[in-house]
Amino acid sequence: MVTFKAKSNLVLGLLFLLALLAFIAVENGKKDVRQDYYDEKLQAARLAEAAEQTLKNFRLENSVFVDDVNDPNQTALIGQEYSLITTDQGNIEAKLSATNPNFAAVIVQLLKEAGLEENDHVAIAFSGSFPGMNISVMTAIETLRLKPTVITSVGASNFGANDPYFTWLDMESLLYDKGIISHRSVAASIGGGNDIGRGLSPEGRDLIIKAIERNKVEFIQEKFLENSIARRMEIYEKNSTGKPIKAFINVGGGIASLGNTINGQLIPSGLTERLPMANFPLHGVIIQMAKQGIPIIHLLNIDQLLVKYGLPANPVPLPDPGEGGIFIQKKYNLIVTAVATVILIVVIVFIYIAERKRHKLGTDIVPAGALPKMEEKKDEDSLEI
Repeated sequence: MVTFKAKSNLVLGLLFLLALLAFIAVENGKKDVRQDYYDEKLQAARLAEAAEQTLKNFRLENSVFVDDVNDPNQTALIGQEYSLITTDQGNIEAKLSATNPNFAAVIVQLLKEAGLEENDHVAIAFSGSFPGMNISVMTAIETLRLKPTVITSVGASNFGANDPYFTWLDMESLLYDKGIISHRSVAASIGGGNDIGRGLSPEGRDLIIKAIERNKVEFIQEKFLENSIARRMEIYEKNSTGKPIKAFINVGGGIASLGNTINGQLIPSGLTERLPMANFPLHGVIIQMAKQGIPIIHLLNIDQLLVKYGLPANPVPLPDPGEGGIFIQKKYNLIVTAVATVILIVVIVFIYIAERKRHKLGTDIVPAGALPKMEEKKDEDSLEI
């Protein structure tokens, strides 16, 4: 009769080989799965790409020099390190990452997670610091057919939209005139310190005021920051025409939106549906919106967003619309995984049962001569007593 031992090298080797084959089958069985809202995401990303190309063509047609060292993808969305309207320090790597048109898909995802539907009202705060991200927000809004009220702080940090003659307001107006977007800012402030351009030169402040005037938007020029915040809240409420604001989106570190630069770090990037009430130094628009129970989408820490949504950092060249984990993810094939698991379980159970039978067989068979010897030993013990 042939028996085998579960702990034998042959059985253990075969079991290892089977497990390895099952692992390979499961890994190779992964398939590409489209993420939720795939069609809307792709549409928004393509529109963002078209918007960026429109701005680039305009700049090239007007003989504007593109620095291919600081702007390796030649998007024309990366500004100078310093200009007369530069308000703060900025990270060029973050600005480059934000030019990826697939960020529009991230905005679609966030808005959908916040529960927004067609014709819902959205309040938006832009600064000039991240023109690429501003474009992604506007194209996502356009794709989902939402109704935005946009207020812009014109000043920009390093490498943002800090060309005094081509500010974010100018970019926005160009895209609006070309029919790529159907909404643009209704009001704007200088931005910078206290939202009145503190830290800028008089000439720099004057250039921003001229940009606001030529783009024909309301000029928010309150003397105190608290009043600037209150004025923005009034504009948002007025433009929602009595209907609820379903989300607030903040791009960049505009002081009126945040209230204080510290708040920008205390508030996590991405969607926050219920903001924990921390010890915020000053309640800017974003915190006041959150206190009203309005979901907020904070877009400041670009690195956090890249990791969370599977987008590359500072990509060269720029990815095509539809690339990245925000669109498609590889997932395990449930059928292949289930079959491999069942086979492994069956084999393990078979080995277990066979091993139990072997042990039982071993205890049932008594070796010849064993019983007499036991009896003899018993008799010897009795004699000794």
